[in-house]
Amino acid sequence: ALCDYRSIVPEADALPIALVYPDSEGETYGIVHNPDHKWKYLRGMTPEEALLIKCFDSVQDGSVAVFTPHTGFIDPSTPLDAPHRESIEVRALVFYD
Repeated sequence: ALCDYRSIVPEADALPIALVYPDSEGETYGIVHNPDHKWKYLRGMTPEEALLIKCFDSVQDGSVAVFTPHTGFIDPSTPLDAPHRESIEVRALVFYD
């Protein structure tokens, strides 16, 4: 599920969470529940389809989403014999004018 960035208040809804690995440390965000959030999901995606999620944008003037809150969830309407979801992370730096 993806949350519409326009429906969150980053200062109140996004809490920093430490990521501690054996050889490094990092940070991510946890999203606090807010009834104003607008969550959506893409029902019926096929294995041939992909969804790209923006995880960071250096433009932070309010003109674009800085990141996309997202999560996995159990959809009770999914048939028992449906293929399991796959998640593949690919990171890319995109520069443009």
